[in-house]
Amino acid sequence: MNPPGHQTDDEPDTWHVLQAVTTTSRANVIADIVGHPEGAPSVDELSKTNPSLEKDTIRGHLSVLKEVGVVEELTIPPGERTRGYPYKFYRLTRRARDLFDENGLFPETVWKRQYDRLAKDAEMRELEQMPRPEPDRDTSDDRGEELAAD
Repeated sequence: MNPPGHQTDDEPDTWHVLQAVTTTSRANVIADIVGHPEGAPSVDELSKTNPSLEKDTIRGHLSVLKEVGVVEELTIPPGERTRGYPYKFYRLTRRARDLFDENGLFPETVWKRQYDRLAKDAEMRELEQMPRPEPDRDTSDDRGEELAAD
């Protein structure tokens, strides 16, 4: 019998994933990803919905969530970026969405309704309107791969 969090292959097990998403800050980040109109906010958007967290802290939480296969990074290719605007966006992996649905966690309708109620300044509304990159591949695998580096 393996202890909780022990990985038998390259995939983090459910215990490890749930452990990573149950910290308050990470749960808030996930809720904001789920509630986002496009399901893929940037760090700038996440910092507006989590004003008590610094952008570097949010990036750290996203890194942990990527490591356990909960979120994947979508990146606008260098030639298509707009100066001064984000080019990285984060969304749930298929594996995470399925796990959350199986356990009644982060229901989309609830978090979308909550996100819609947020007071949004002009910058936030503009950021929400940015086109999001499409994934380069079918993301139905269990673990999202990093699509590009900083």
